[in-house]
Amino acid sequence: MSPSSGPATGGNTAQVRGTGFQGVTAVRFGGQASPDFDVTSSTRISAVVPAGTGTVRVTVTTQRGTSTQNVTYRYVTADLPTLTSVQPTRGPVAGGNAVTLTGTGLGGATAVLFGTVPATSFTVQSGTRIVAVAPPGLPGPVEITVTTADGTTDPGVLYFYAAEPVLTALSPPSGPVAGGTTVTLTGTGLLGTTAVTFGSSPATSFAVVSDTQVTAVAPPRAAGTVPVTVTTPSGTSNGLAYVYVSAPQLTAISPASGPLVGGTVVTLTGSGLTGVTTVLFGAVPAAFTVLSDTHLTAVVPPGPAGPVAVTVVASGGTSPSVTFTRVPPPEI
Repeated sequence: MSPSSGPATGGNTAQVRGTGFQGVTAVRFGGQASPDFDVTSSTRISAVVPAGTGTVRVTVTTQRGTSTQNVTYRYVTADLPTLTSVQPTRGPVAGGNAVTLTGTGLGGATAVLFGTVPATSFTVQSGTRIVAVAPPGLPGPVEITVTTADGTTDPGVLYFYAAEPVLTALSPPSGPVAGGTTVTLTGTGLLGTTAVTFGSSPATSFAVVSDTQVTAVAPPRAAGTVPVTVTTPSGTSNGLAYVYVSAPQLTAISPASGPLVGGTVVTLTGSGLTGVTTVLFGAVPAAFTVLSDTHLTAVVPPGPAGPVAVTVVASGGTSPSVTFTRVPPPEI
């Protein structure tokens, strides 16, 4: 017999050698008949081993009788292989990534399946570890199974095929060159995000809210437009534009003084004024009109006598101040 032992589950093929194998009608392992056998010559039979236990005598029957020699086969009771984890748990639909399978009884693995599709390749590193290359698959979960001579692992360990992430919106679409703005990214396939990038700069931090939303803190960068992308184990998303804006600048105010009661219309001169959202006299907001990127007019609010710092606020930050002085009326 070769081999002379095998799993209790049977199903493996054994070679029986002898003489007089013409007209064979049965090959038995103990009391169990081989479910399939092939007489390859008058001295050799290839037989599928049935399930069984213990050590049994193997017999060959022909029309002339049954063999009587004491040729035995030993059934080995072995635990079925088991899978306990897969890492990573998700990957791209294109496949091609390495997946580490952990379990027991994995030595001598003959097949690794992702659903019904064989792994592109696999390497048995030990009895508890296999590294397999994932084949291409459709989006969604599949069960991974490993087959050895002792059997096949129970299904239940899942691997998720995920499409590449897609970004559809970001808010706000701009922020200061100093960074620090919390940007909400909306899209699909964002679970498992491993990186958020503003141009070539990684986000200061990010949090995965759901499969459709990630929040990220913009890093500092020079003024200009950069693409924002997210990366998951399935790939890198399309880029959406985020604009880094310099803080507005103020260089002059005219007139530079006015009455306590307010109402004076002043012209502020500077740069980066197009996106101004607030004009402040001290901490008091003023009504204003943007004329161009370099000029705006504002109505001075009432206030106490003396100088007050005037600033403008835009998405790029707050400008340096210029001074307006409130002058009390004359006294007699």
